[in-house]
Amino acid sequence: MSVTPAVSGKRPRSLERVVEGIAETDGAGVQLKRIIGQPALDSLDPFLLLDNFRSDCADDYIAGFPAHPHRGFETVTYLLAGRMRHTDNAGHEGMIEAGGVQWMTAGRGIVHSEMPQQENGLLEGFQLWVNLPASHKMDAPSYQEFSRDRIATENRENTLIKVIAGETALGTKGPVNQPLTEPLCLDVSLQAESKFAERLPPSHNAFLYVIHGKLEVGGGGKLARDQLGILSAGDRLELTTGAQDARFLLVAGKPLKEPIARGGPFVMNTKEEIQKAFADYKAGHFG
Repeated sequence: MSVTPAVSGKRPRSLERVVEGIAETDGAGVQLKRIIGQPALDSLDPFLLLDNFRSDCADDYIAGFPAHPHRGFETVTYLLAGRMRHTDNAGHEGMIEAGGVQWMTAGRGIVHSEMPQQENGLLEGFQLWVNLPASHKMDAPSYQEFSRDRIATENRENTLIKVIAGETALGTKGPVNQPLTEPLCLDVSLQAESKFAERLPPSHNAFLYVIHGKLEVGGGGKLARDQLGILSAGDRLELTTGAQDARFLLVAGKPLKEPIARGGPFVMNTKEEIQKAFADYKAGHFG
């Protein structure tokens, strides 16, 4: 049975800004598009980076992301197509397949690799970096991993929602739990000429990313494929599609409002902490 929720709220969110990704090469030569973590959008607290990779040419992704360190934040890998194997220096190993998510808390430090498990075909997905508050940056590394069949789904009129994190207006809860930033992460497929409404915590920063199709947000602002839309403050979102089906990510999180110091694969609060991260990594203290 499909249901359309009655989403209450006094402040609808509008489209505040549109950001285009830039072409980047990361890992051992993976071609991707960087949307957050580039000159046009350095961060959107608590989100530090958003990469989109999409290619059916093996040369664009086959070299993958060999062993590299992280400290001070979380990495979220969500695959739409393909397979990637994750291993780390603490003995953890897992497979991320289409429709699955890995939410890794790097905490005080981990060295891991993410390698494609295919020699041809489409590899498509996202990696999102989510900041950790200063009081938790040195927590022990941990994982939340869920295959496609463990991702909660919700059917509404003309709409299919995959709920990765957070809770929808109809009460569907995603499997990922992170009380530090209270993330909402939805993968929404919306039929042509349809409307979508969802409540959002008024304190959260939020964005849309269009996987395909086009969206009209808040009765005015428009988004097309591969564009990120930063949403204004408010407590609900309303949007519509045009003549074609659309698919998009809706992501929101509680801002930490803390200083951000970056040093490649490390994100801390001060430059001194970044220097300490490099020293600890060289001394073999990660994992």
